[in-house]
Amino acid sequence: MIDLRTLREDPDRLRASQRARGEDDSVVDTLLDLDERRRSALSGFESLRAEQKSVGKSVSASSGDERAALLARAKELAAGVKGAEAEAERLAKELDALLMSVPNIVEDGAPVGGEDDYVVLEEVGEKPSFDFTPRDHLELGEMLGAIDTERGAKVSGARFFFLTGVGARLQLGLLNMAMQQAIEVGFTPMITPVLLRPEAMAGTGFLGAHASEVYKLEADDLYLVGTSEAPMAAYHWDEILDGRSLPLRYAGWSSCFRREAGSYGKDTRGIIRVHQFDKVEMFSYCRPEDAREEHARLLAWEKEMLAKAELPYRVIDTAAGDLGSSAARKFDCEAWLPTQNRYLELTSTSNCTEFQARRLAVRYRDTDEKPRHVATLNGTLATTRWIVAILENHQQADGSVVVPKALRPFVGLDVLEPLK
Repeated sequence: MIDLRTLREDPDRLRASQRARGEDDSVVDTLLDLDERRRSALSGFESLRAEQKSVGKSVSASSGDERAALLARAKELAAGVKGAEAEAERLAKELDALLMSVPNIVEDGAPVGGEDDYVVLEEVGEKPSFDFTPRDHLELGEMLGAIDTERGAKVSGARFFFLTGVGARLQLGLLNMAMQQAIEVGFTPMITPVLLRPEAMAGTGFLGAHASEVYKLEADDLYLVGTSEAPMAAYHWDEILDGRSLPLRYAGWSSCFRREAGSYGKDTRGIIRVHQFDKVEMFSYCRPEDAREEHARLLAWEKEMLAKAELPYRVIDTAAGDLGSSAARKFDCEAWLPTQNRYLELTSTSNCTEFQARRLAVRYRDTDEKPRHVATLNGTLATTRWIVAILENHQQADGSVVVPKALRPFVGLDVLEPLK
């Protein structure tokens, strides 16, 4: 949720942000009008309420015609107070509902435009050169006995799969390596819930424009998470944190569930775009003034993991129109995919500023100062999708796959061999 004070003081900042996202900037005028009417209604209520109290005190000290007149006025004021209070509450609810629908203000410097308007910040590593025709990840996965999409579809439907044998070992090793790295730099490890209450899911911003991507259990009024960012963002819901403890950093391991609505025909082969996968996600609560530096740190930790996986990749600055509603800025790391001659997103890190914290009432206080909202940030450290890039980039002519050196202790193998 955006800050009303910022809106009042600098409405053009939100207008520019809306235009950068490709959203309607007329919402700014609607918000300002609602805010003014709400404050006016509240002022009117308070004025009537003060007069009501004053008249009430005068009644007991009066008599005769004066008392009758005061009682009549008190009756009028009671009705007026009730009506003014109802109007102020109605406008407050209307304002809050509209505020909840407005995305975060885009950070200065983020590219303007849509999905294809990203800016490449750097390219790292050398793309592999093969003296044979490389196999894609699914063919390799089937040869290795690592991926079974046929039985996944039989059991659960399209875009489901089994990881078997070395496939399961590869995912567990990868996520364990990610978790160890997170712990070594001070993150608290977490296994998070994968079912969330509507208030928690809405508070993180996942029930806005992309609500169709989220699975809901209607009978229980619970949502399946698409990332452990959601439960970690709600972890300190309605709490005031000790400012001396900031930044608070958590690394959440969870299964993730996405309906992939609107992605018909995209990446249908293999395990690139699926309904269920596992992920280790970084999450940070920090002071707002420290958020940009924290964002850079999260990106650096993602790059460290990609180096351990020995993957060629690029870093992109995501355009405003392709940001999620909570993000003010987002950087993606995309690994090279040899068989498709393109880059594939493996990590994202977003600075959500105080947007989620306002919705979830997460604040901090240093001493006796007035509580302030924290900033929240998130970043991917490893997911099931990494298997795609690891198999394709490290394959050999016979279908075997060399395990990256840093990953070997976690997988227990130096080379993944095809089944005989």
